[in-house]
Amino acid sequence: MVSKESCRSELRTAIHQLNDRCLHSASRWAAEQLVGIEQDPAKFTPSHTRFQRGSSSIRRRFGPSDLPSTPVGGALYVATPVHEEDDSADSDFYLLAKAYFDCKEYRRAAHVLRDQTGKNAFFLRCYALYLAGEKRKEEESIELEGPLGKCDAVNRELTSLENELSKQLKNETIDPFGLYLYGIVLKERGREDLARTVLVESVNSYPWNWSAWSELQSLCSTIDILNGLGLKNHWMKDFFLGSAYQELRMHNESLSKYEYLQGIFRFSNHIQAQIAKAQYSLREFEEVEVIFEELLRNDPYRVEDMDMYSNVLYAKEVFPALSYLAHRVFMTDKYRPESCCIIGNYYSLKGQHEKSVMYFRRALKLNKNYLSAWTLMGHEYVEMKNTPAAVDAYRRAVDINSCDYRAWYGLGQAYEMMCMPYYALYYFRKSVYLQPNDSRLWIAMAQCYETEQLHMLEDAIKCYKRAANCNDREAIALPRLAKLHSELGRLEEAAYYYKKDLERMEAEEREGPNILEALMFLATYCRSQKKFEEAEVYCTRLLDYKGPEKEKAKSLLRGMRTSQSGLTSTETEHFPP
Repeated sequence: MVSKESCRSELRTAIHQLNDRCLHSASRWAAEQLVGIEQDPAKFTPSHTRFQRGSSSIRRRFGPSDLPSTPVGGALYVATPVHEEDDSADSDFYLLAKAYFDCKEYRRAAHVLRDQTGKNAFFLRCYALYLAGEKRKEEESIELEGPLGKCDAVNRELTSLENELSKQLKNETIDPFGLYLYGIVLKERGREDLARTVLVESVNSYPWNWSAWSELQSLCSTIDILNGLGLKNHWMKDFFLGSAYQELRMHNESLSKYEYLQGIFRFSNHIQAQIAKAQYSLREFEEVEVIFEELLRNDPYRVEDMDMYSNVLYAKEVFPALSYLAHRVFMTDKYRPESCCIIGNYYSLKGQHEKSVMYFRRALKLNKNYLSAWTLMGHEYVEMKNTPAAVDAYRRAVDINSCDYRAWYGLGQAYEMMCMPYYALYYFRKSVYLQPNDSRLWIAMAQCYETEQLHMLEDAIKCYKRAANCNDREAIALPRLAKLHSELGRLEEAAYYYKKDLERMEAEEREGPNILEALMFLATYCRSQKKFEEAEVYCTRLLDYKGPEKEKAKSLLRGMRTSQSGLTSTETEHFPP
């Protein structure tokens, strides 16, 4: 069984070892989880914990008795493997090479370690060569990029690194960090099956290296691949599965996994952010806003993940909060891709789309593979009616991540604007395949089927039905279903959907033209079916509104009263309004 004290001890050890191996992002991740473990009350007073920081969204989610100190059901975990220390980490050559590496002089660091044989020295030399190759590839990309920002530059160190690392693997002298680097090399060489095998061996041997888990996750494109990995049942596997489920769009499973982990790492900002990410994907914006407000109270200088918070504020049109967030990240670190995206969202909400594009471009200069910036920039170009630029931006997004449904949806919108419905339909289909529970995507595809060029109304009806079953918050699907059935002469089905739409509008206390249309149709339909009492109810409600509907309702009431009582039209002239 795993305890909080054992987690804390393992993470402290991991931080030192990851720092020695230059895996700074993985080290920071481990440090964040270390702070997230509740302190032992026998050793720490409440002043040393975050209980002094006001109300917590974590405690709102769980009561004190609901938070387990060990995994649910006393789940058994394998013991964490002990990593062997290497004396070469204290040698003069290693320390000099590490200094060069920290100064980003990668080839110089590799040259210093050319004759060193220790495991730490071997890893640092290979990793320095890999980063030197990546740096040169980046330079060539800038020099040779084509009109869409693409080029065929490659890391020229990959072949020699693959040969050297494969020899180490055959000789069984490679350590978990060497396996991690070997997995990266194999992935970039296109040998994904072998890369997965090597990375699984790396994380099973040394589970604390989050960088290795991240690379492994990028190779798990389906749930079948994920389930067939053969991972040992270590507590780090739960973090990996939570992240992998999110990437595979299994948002409820991801949310469940992170809520479970929150019982061990009670005050982990990382876990709170991941819960917010899962809820964002489920469009639970109110919950997401509460969590991010709590994160900013606990960590006011946090920038990572805040671009997602800005998306929520943008969607809800909360201008004051978005303005405050943009100012805060600008003062904290304005040269972060996330900061630029937040400021871009701020200008977009103000309607200043040119300025918004400028900041999204700035984000891409800082990180050309920043997916959100490409997608959001595409949205801005759509707003500016610059469809060719929008298509280019969306295509760059799907090149980076072919599972980004927002970019596919954006391509569909762009081609629809260019009156090319067959192309638009192709991209809308891609988007709904990736995100089948998003009503907006089904509605977009239905509207595409309704265009004059296609006029495939039966297919449009099927899409609207899917949208109605996917929590259609924009309330578009039901009235469109009613109208389409009415146009096709299916009056019974049309009445059914008008009734459902009327019930929804009443429950949400909405007003508008849809309610008049529904009442008018139902009154006329019920009269034709000789359901006079029901028709009278709808007509009476129409009398509360002004316009032609009121006069039509009066006429219907007169007609029904006449047919029921047998009165002549002359005798009904003084029927009360």
